[in-house]
Amino acid sequence: MAKKSISDIEVSGRKVLMRVDFNVPLDSDCAITDDRRIRGAIPSIRSVIDRGGQLILCSHLGQPKEGEDPSRYSLRPAAVRLAELLEQPVAFAEDTIGADAEVNVSALTDGAVVLLENLRFNPGEKKGDAEFSARLAAFADIYCNDAFGTCHRSHASMVGVPAAMEGKPRVVGFLVQKEIQYLSDAIASPRRPFVAILGGKKVSDKIRVIENLLGICDKVLIGGAMAYTFALAKGGQVGSSMVEPDRVELAKKLIASGGDKLVLPVDTHCGDDFSSDCNKQVVAAGEIPDGFEGFDIGPETARKYAEMVSTAGTVVWNGPMGVFEMSPFDEGTRAVAQAIADSSATSIIGGGDSAAAIQQLGFADQVTHVSTGGGASLSMLEGQVFPAVELLDEA
Repeated sequence: MAKKSISDIEVSGRKVLMRVDFNVPLDSDCAITDDRRIRGAIPSIRSVIDRGGQLILCSHLGQPKEGEDPSRYSLRPAAVRLAELLEQPVAFAEDTIGADAEVNVSALTDGAVVLLENLRFNPGEKKGDAEFSARLAAFADIYCNDAFGTCHRSHASMVGVPAAMEGKPRVVGFLVQKEIQYLSDAIASPRRPFVAILGGKKVSDKIRVIENLLGICDKVLIGGAMAYTFALAKGGQVGSSMVEPDRVELAKKLIASGGDKLVLPVDTHCGDDFSSDCNKQVVAAGEIPDGFEGFDIGPETARKYAEMVSTAGTVVWNGPMGVFEMSPFDEGTRAVAQAIADSSATSIIGGGDSAAAIQQLGFADQVTHVSTGGGASLSMLEGQVFPAVELLDEA
């Protein structure tokens, strides 16, 4: 699945339209609270401007709703922060394909950068509108996709624009190149044993991931609240734990088809209230008493999972083992994260809450790869084909 990257293309004096993911969190004053996504795009940006390319950046930020003040979702703060990181001016266009964008794009000189306003301010972005795609595509000589977090979307900037630029170079940035390398290529030919760890709240969110990974993994370890739906499927008692009663039959089928590949918790850390100082107890899986709720895998499960991780050749982790934001119910997630960090396996953390947990627990620099896209990483683990990537030039 190797694709040509931005480093493979001559960019000097040419206009490069780069789709980035500047969907950064903002506070009530529209100040950026976490600039990691902007920092993550710097290597691809530098590759263009340091070689004399003229760079047009485009991104979405948030999900503007009808009737809301659109300025709340403006990318202007991202342009300001990017200029600080690059230590050079970054022009900001007040629109995406309108007069201000045209003026700013026309004024670009070699090594200069312009950031267009939020793509989702234009309805054509999410609709994949052909006219919007064509007008955006007309700005550039080269297209570069460095926004893995939206690679599973068929939006105009992801699919319509590269389709409209057929015959021109269409490449990946370094972020997307790395995601493909790990989430696609490493999974296609993993070092074994190949262990997947899946957590989170709902079986329904991970059905296709579980089914796909059961076909290619040696072990699939289940944690998080979705473990209680599996416990219910085995006839267990789950107290007041979060479950999906309508997914019990599906859980039964997954248990039957998974055989000894599908590994469920053997104990549960539960409490009688959603708080750190609640009454707590560790019980066998499927024996949660009335009035108690499961908040984490138990210590025996954590030990068992850590042991399996320690001998793995490849580990994929998506979804925490419990309420990792609240002590002491972070212990299961911490034990798994520690085991992954200590192992010699190729370790891939699948975005979203898993990425947040690995960062919060301080292990991010001890794993092989932390994905930048929660939804996109899940879709790739499901085995989905991404048109946004398929359209790009083969290496």
